[in-house]
Amino acid sequence: MAITLTEKAAKRIQSQLAKTGNGMGLRLGVKKVGCNGFAYTFDYAAEALAGDQVFESHNTTVMVDAASLPFINGSHIDFVKEGFNESFKFDNPNAQGECGCGESFNLKK
Repeated sequence: MAITLTEKAAKRIQSQLAKTGNGMGLRLGVKKVGCNGFAYTFDYAAEALAGDQVFESHNTTVMVDAASLPFINGSHIDFVKEGFNESFKFDNPNAQGECGCGESFNLKK
């Protein structure tokens, strides 16, 4: 499987990388937190690390560490603006549900 981006998400990542002036792509991960168990992590990365899985979508690089990949493999990521809020939104086939605020998710059994 793979991690894919919408064109809007890819453009947002490319825009942020251009602002920093240094970066190869977006590093995605997962950490244990919140009321539902897991939360997505985001960071702009200058290079892929040993063990990273690297994906390309709309000419944009996405890196995922080996420990996080099983939790988000197959995800499709969009970038949305809702009023004054803007964020990346995940369509994660591994997630069973999200908390009310959307900050954390739990996994299918």
